[in-house]
Amino acid sequence: MASDVTNAHGATVRSFGHQWSRFDQAPLSDEEIRARFDEYFRIFPWDTLASDASGVDIGCGSGRWARFVAMRVGELHCVDASDEALRVAENNLHAFSNIEFHRASVGDLPFEDGSLDFAYSLGVLHHVPDTAAALEAIVRVLKKDAPLLLYLYYAFDNRPLWYRSLWKITDAARRVIIRLPRPVKSLLCETLALFVYWPLARSARLFNAMGCDVSTFPLALYRDRSIYSMRTDSRDRFGTPLEKRFRADEIRQLMLEAGLEDIHFSNSPPYWCAVGKKARDTR
Repeated sequence: MASDVTNAHGATVRSFGHQWSRFDQAPLSDEEIRARFDEYFRIFPWDTLASDASGVDIGCGSGRWARFVAMRVGELHCVDASDEALRVAENNLHAFSNIEFHRASVGDLPFEDGSLDFAYSLGVLHHVPDTAAALEAIVRVLKKDAPLLLYLYYAFDNRPLWYRSLWKITDAARRVIIRLPRPVKSLLCETLALFVYWPLARSARLFNAMGCDVSTFPLALYRDRSIYSMRTDSRDRFGTPLEKRFRADEIRQLMLEAGLEDIHFSNSPPYWCAVGKKARDTR
């Protein structure tokens, strides 16, 4: 189903289309994808969903999370603003008969208000022009008490000052890289994965094996991940034109204002991952 693209940043949509075409996640092992899925969904209230529940993946990308969700529900709608991304998702998820695909933006979702039993949007709404409006649009199509799982880039509000200062350096690099021609941008992102991500991640794994606390070690989250994951995320991190970051209190406020309640956050990475349920009719 096609739809007009609203509340979407065109350059960012094109960037992700290229990213998922280049990194379709097919080389990843089931174990690695499942481990990352569990990190995001550990706080999701699966026990509140009926076996025939109908829900939506907002910004499905390659469909890497949808494959695990579709196994547990009656119907799943995969939504993405990029035609390229949807082609990758359709190919990856061709074995599932309970998934429907929609080319649409979060600003023009093709669902009736109050019609869905659950929703999730992981790593998407910090890449749209109006995050608050996007969140409200998702909540609008949910039934009362339906859960929404949300992941937004965090503003390092639980990190020390030196860590936030290091991020500012990397963000300055991103602002330069995104302006470069695509081949150069891709090459630089690959270089960063090989010569920054990989050495730091493997160093963190070594120190962790020695009994050291690596919770604040840069890129420690990647210590047990494949180089393919690092290449994918380097392209995401340094190749995406529009990026915003939020403190936990800002995310909570966004969710409350969108019409969610019973909000709680995961106390482990990735930050910030939060879940809430629809509290009222937001139409």
